[in-house]
Amino acid sequence: MTDPISEELQAFVFANRGLLLAAPAALLAAFGRPSAFSVSVGLPTALAGELLRCWAVGYSGETTRNDRVTASKLVTSGPYGHVRNPLYLGNFITALGFAVAFTGKNKPIERLALTAGTLGVMAALYATIVPHEEQYLRERFGDEFERYCEHVPRIVPQLEPAADGAGTWDVGVIAQAESKTFLTFGAMLALLALKSIASS
Repeated sequence: MTDPISEELQAFVFANRGLLLAAPAALLAAFGRPSAFSVSVGLPTALAGELLRCWAVGYSGETTRNDRVTASKLVTSGPYGHVRNPLYLGNFITALGFAVAFTGKNKPIERLALTAGTLGVMAALYATIVPHEEQYLRERFGDEFERYCEHVPRIVPQLEPAADGAGTWDVGVIAQAESKTFLTFGAMLALLALKSIASS
């Protein structure tokens, strides 16, 4: 039986995931010193992560920004046919990209600390959030979700998608569902530009 305190903590972290993820971003903005090379490598990586998010959101819809776990149907096609958590994988790739972009002129130990700290916070949050989401999906969809778990990995994508995926991509939901993410991405770009000017 799951510890109720653990369930409460998982629900709290899920509801406040955006705010909690702002902490490593603030550290990068405060202490990062970008270089032209680090930006040229990191920015495309960050953009690739956001594109993966957009691909996933087009399938999962607006429910990705709720304060509690909801799902009207189990989506198993598109990126969800390759990995069970494409949104979080996209976030992780974006965070890696910004960590690289912001720290080009930092000393190696500083660069390591900022990058490891950023990704470590994300890993800890997702280690809390993912079991919380999966418990809901298991209760909501039962054997259908269990079969999905058998064929699709949780974190590391498989090259070939699972067969008979359910769900369709709708570009129309992306602008609304990703509005906060786009604002955050834009703010990080603006900070990166300012830091690049300041460190030049």
